[in-house]
Amino acid sequence: KQWYQRRVAITAGILVMCETLDHEGNVHPTNKRRSCFENMEKCKEVIPWFGIEQEYTMFDFTGRQPYGWPSNGYPGPQGPYYCGVGSDKVKGRKIVEAHYRACMYAGIMIAGSNAEVMPSQWEYQVGPCEGITMGDHLWVSRWILSRIAEEFNVVISYDPKPIPGDWNGAGCHTNISTLAMREEGGLEKIYEAIELMGKKHEEHIHDYDPSGGEDNKRRLTGLHETASFEKFNFGVAHRGASIRIPRQVAADGKGYFEDRRPSSNADPYVVTDRIVRTICLGE
Repeated sequence: KQWYQRRVAITAGILVMCETLDHEGNVHPTNKRRSCFENMEKCKEVIPWFGIEQEYTMFDFTGRQPYGWPSNGYPGPQGPYYCGVGSDKVKGRKIVEAHYRACMYAGIMIAGSNAEVMPSQWEYQVGPCEGITMGDHLWVSRWILSRIAEEFNVVISYDPKPIPGDWNGAGCHTNISTLAMREEGGLEKIYEAIELMGKKHEEHIHDYDPSGGEDNKRRLTGLHETASFEKFNFGVAHRGASIRIPRQVAADGKGYFEDRRPSSNADPYVVTDRIVRTICLGE
């Protein structure tokens, strides 16, 4: 069990994150935490850290109309909305800030938030978290977001391509490092890990959304700041790559790297499990 504080002005309480077992005490097929935990324990000596950038889209109460979009048309083209300010640029900031405060009160390791490229699309970041903590904190933060949005009669969508056409999709970019990558000379270890991940590209694509890669195919087209799901590539400060090495990491020669392939509806237990199996356990 993972416990989360909930400090409220009048009463105090807790949120409880539990694993799901069947009536005989066996791990339920939907419970992806157990195998993730077991593999994190196997490679805990490398001290894997993760940071996830959770993108999502707000819809009205019907779940069909993006929140704040014109009822009979579309907003202006993408461009002015990313990290925007002003009611003509962003919609739903009250929800975003209420979610952020609730996560802090609950003890979630939330680290930031920003308006995204498509209007009514947002992102928040959780981490760095070590091992299994990443999945625990992201799942609880998602629950809190939906609960906060409920107060505003808004539906949260994690669909990786909620609006077809010339609009950005939504991802769950996952930042990864081990102790060796964070130490001097760690860039070499980063390149070694990326090479291993390139050899397992199809397996990662399969595990990076709950539909075995089918959801993500609508998003990973090679357009709208994505790489194609059909091929693996990487680069420094390359937003169109499967894996991006931040420019500062390349300059420092150590740090972390970002896997840009996971979809917004990915299970963080499955994603982080797949990553450590590839780069730490050789599976």
